[in-house]
Amino acid sequence: MEDFILRATAANGFIRAFAVHSTKTVEEARRIHDTTPVATAALGRLISAAAMMGATLKNEKDRLTLQIKGDGPLEGLLVTSDANVNVKGYVFNPQADVPEIYPGKLEVGMAVGHGSMRIIKDIGLREPYCGTIELISGEIAEDLTYYFAKSEQIPSAVGLGVLVDMDRTVRQAGGFFVQLMPGAPDEVIDKLEDNINRLPYTTDLMDMGKTIEEILGMILTGFEYEVNDKLPLNYLCDCSKERVEQALISIGAKDLAKIAQEDKKAEISCHFCNKKYEFNEEELMSLLAEALED
Repeated sequence: MEDFILRATAANGFIRAFAVHSTKTVEEARRIHDTTPVATAALGRLISAAAMMGATLKNEKDRLTLQIKGDGPLEGLLVTSDANVNVKGYVFNPQADVPEIYPGKLEVGMAVGHGSMRIIKDIGLREPYCGTIELISGEIAEDLTYYFAKSEQIPSAVGLGVLVDMDRTVRQAGGFFVQLMPGAPDEVIDKLEDNINRLPYTTDLMDMGKTIEEILGMILTGFEYEVNDKLPLNYLCDCSKERVEQALISIGAKDLAKIAQEDKKAEISCHFCNKKYEFNEEELMSLLAEALED
């Protein structure tokens, strides 16, 4: 099954809801970065979250970045999404691991540790919007729920999950993201809270054969709702040699000259897809000439 995001409204527009099936996308990230199970779970949760938040972007060139920095063994994570819900991301230390408290329970919060989460929205303004919170658990879903309440003053509920199989591949990945709009009546709030409190883990439901459409219906039980969009989700890195060239130029003529004269070559790896770009001495000297012109 291909991955996708459902975007829905309910209760006469007082609720907006998103649900994501992200198994293939998270598995692609695991394959690229060769992550440990707990790193896969952390990265997969952040990918699912960024994808659903990307679905709120309005313009083609809008971008969203979620960055976590923690004192746990993962050290941090970074995921970006765009308005077409193309996502890419990486873990700072993909081989990090922590002991399981009991078999099958991946301790994401322990692996992330204490730290902060930064949300950056580049929506075409002069400066990107940045919001930062201290992590309250490192479990990611709880941290995002706290972010929306504190930084955007929007009552929200976020559920994220990744099931990793015995062979380390991703068996299920998905989640939901629900927000209450201003003026929502108390009965709408109470009913939605009750539905979410009764809901089993999303990936457990997926593993039992429930579809994302059915899970969304469980979240919105008792409400009239409409699915407005079904958006395809993909892991897509848009790196290129031209972009890497610009990055090398941006380090400055002095440092670039040192690389060209002393190393006489350079190999740059993309953090998001691990593709390697090689530059020989002649190419470096050409880039140095460009840097000196700026």
